Amino acid sequence: MAHVLDDVRVLEQGTFITGPAAGMLLGDLGADVVKIEQPDVGDPFRAFKGGLYSPHFQTYNRNKRSVELDTRTPDGLAAFDALVKDADVYIQNFRPGVAQRLNVDAARLRALNPRLIYCAISGFGQDGPAAARPAYDTVAQAASGFLGLLINPENPRVVGPAIADSITGFYAAYGILGALHQRARTGEGAVIEVSMLEAMTHFNLDAFTHFFSADEVMGPYSRPSVSQSYVLECADGKWIALHMSSPEKFWQGLARAIEQPTLFDEPDFATRPQRIANQEKLIPRLGAAFKRYSRADWCARLEHEDVPHAPVYDTSEALQDPQARHLQLEVATTHPTMGEFRTVRSPVSFDGKRSLEVMAPPTLGEHNDDVRPRKPAGTTG
Repeated sequence: MAHVLDDVRVLEQGTFITGPAAGMLLGDLGADVVKIEQPDVGDPFRAFKGGLYSPHFQTYNRNKRSVELDTRTPDGLAAFDALVKDADVYIQNFRPGVAQRLNVDAARLRALNPRLIYCAISGFGQDGPAAARPAYDTVAQAASGFLGLLINPENPRVVGPAIADSITGFYAAYGILGALHQRARTGEGAVIEVSMLEAMTHFNLDAFTHFFSADEVMGPYSRPSVSQSYVLECADGKWIALHMSSPEKFWQGLARAIEQPTLFDEPDFATRPQRIANQEKLIPRLGAAFKRYSRADWCARLEHEDVPHAPVYDTSEALQDPQARHLQLEVATTHPTMGEFRTVRSPVSFDGKRSLEVMAPPTLGEHNDDVRPRKPAGTTG
């Protein structure tokens, strides 16, 4: 991990993805992230594959310590309050109203520690007509207009990973970093609120800008058509992606690579507007050409012609690519009881140093005996 936040302590009372993702991002930057979990069961994501250490849980909980506390009991609340009094950040992703029932609402915690940065993550916001509704990833994608850009109209089904959950965690961490900077100037903490609906609507900004400025409602093929993006099957059944954009040199390089030097002289494909308008005609032409050689052959041909491309890797292949290996994207460590832990490192390097160190996700309550309130600066003993 990086160490730019190594003087920051974060209390994360998050479950599933949004809160834990925010905590993980701060932990990747060196913050001391203490995950507050319910005794015996912990974060519900722990048990998604049986046991209490599922791959789902591991994904978003590296670089943290785990403490079991039930803030509804006097002893648990007293221990929690002691941690709050010298924490820098608190993160929760409860449905509105739950924090009050658990005695962890912003007013109470900031009365204990006015410098505390309190981050509340929700599905639809802390108030309003939809605030009490349950929200998960697909719900937020749909409500923000983003899901409609991913659905294939000919086979309508949800595809891909939990984008809304992860993106909301990013925005929460982004807000926390801003609040830390502000506190360095003013000495005052802050209450940060971010919802999945707000996060995904902002993430979908390009579609809204097209609507605002050109009255255009974008669909699943709008951007791929304008950007001239293609996914094509090769002779060996593997896939390759092209993103041709607008520079003419890329199109001429593609014409040479597929051994059809006059293809882009044809009226339907001779200019960028024509290629956009006639993409449905161009797809089968390129598809037939790419069936002639293997993916490896096409990568060599396209690289030789400087055409923007990449193999469509699955997860067993992506980290074995020479560039991925050069960048040391895969990192590993050993957990004292769970064994080897492998993950993908933080993408941010500081002063030319990659973040190659990682702490394995904690077992439930692993640090019950270790986490104590920090001593004030200047004290000894």
